[in-house]
Amino acid sequence: MASSLKILDAACLLKKCHWQNGLCPLLRPLVDSYNLTWYSSYRRPGTPPDRTPPWKKINFSFQKGVEGIKTHFGRLVKEVTDHVKGPEGRPLKQYMMEQTRVAWEFRGQEDLDKWVISSDAEIGGKSEIYLQLGKNNQSALLYGNINTTVPRDGETRYSGYCSMRSKPRLVTFDRKKPYDWSNFNTLVLRVRGDGRPWMINIYTDPYFSHQKDDIYNYFMFTRGGPYWEEIKVPFSKFFFASRGRIQDNQHALWLDKISTLGLTIADQVNGPFQLEIDFIGLFCDAAHTEETAYELYERNPKNPKK
Repeated sequence: MASSLKILDAACLLKKCHWQNGLCPLLRPLVDSYNLTWYSSYRRPGTPPDRTPPWKKINFSFQKGVEGIKTHFGRLVKEVTDHVKGPEGRPLKQYMMEQTRVAWEFRGQEDLDKWVISSDAEIGGKSEIYLQLGKNNQSALLYGNINTTVPRDGETRYSGYCSMRSKPRLVTFDRKKPYDWSNFNTLVLRVRGDGRPWMINIYTDPYFSHQKDDIYNYFMFTRGGPYWEEIKVPFSKFFFASRGRIQDNQHALWLDKISTLGLTIADQVNGPFQLEIDFIGLFCDAAHTEETAYELYERNPKNPKK
């Protein structure tokens, strides 16, 4: 009996992996309004569950399928070309000697399309956030209003946040390709804020599904005023958290598996906010040798041998 159950579980797992890793990426160009929320278990408090079968939400479009095939074919050509050139599409010598790199800059609408904004309005809150190009199309202007009014759903206890997060880098058939920042040790941001604090969030590509909520955080304090400022944050200062809780088991940031980067404001102060961003880059500081800034405690230590 136990062996038959194991065989059945293995067959179900193989079927699921075959669909998500095999058929789903191939059919995705033909599917309109494909959404990863199909696999999400989150449901806003007070709302009835959506019992619509997933296949009824699919809208096949031949025109979008042709455009998707062209897009994926172009990604495939670029992926093969970059692999021939070297790591990250650069010659090996240039990749090894690189000291600085601009990860994101904002010079046009295509740069803004690489980011996603969100607020507590998704859970019934009243905060607002907007993203647009700055003056002369030389920066990104992130602005809005924080409202800490808690939605009356009987479950939510805190509200009042806005965030901006980069989209994961996708290659052929919408496969996620993490960034490799192992040659750098410092994050650099050129911003112009209004004096309100922000939290920098770095997400990594997890090995297991239960690590999808793991995140590395650090605070960014803007001074306000009309002048730009360059903020440098070593990666060793980022602390490890999961689902908003700082973990006792701290470890260094996985620089070779960077998925996305985000900025969040949640200082519990009602009122407008504004942040202008010129670029977000990477820097290798040879004088900084610290791996992690936090002590690693041994849990349940054993008595030393006498």
